Amino acid sequence: MNPPKCNDVDYIHFLIAAQRVFTCSEAARCQPEGPAHDAFTRLLQRQPPDTEALWQEARALVEPTRGLLVLDDTTLDKPYARRMELVTYH
Repeated sequence: MNPPKCNDVDYIHFLIAAQRVFTCSEAARCQPEGPAHDAFTRLLQRQPPDTEALWQEARALVEPTRGLLVLDDTTLDKPYARRMELVTYH
């Protein structure tokens, strides 16, 4: 088996730097002499979702006595909101 051409740190750096487009194709385009978009797709399929790691990253940014942390990664219509910041059409 060949070693992976990209790792989770490569993808994390892309997500931090990306402004509007968060696709594997865009991640491959942004990497200098980087892997093809399929390498990022395989990386995401290979990595199991790890909520504990997410919480460890987000814990420093959350003030539990002042509010709520809501993660919503759905792309469904939000019929009761006229305009939501950072939400765009896909």
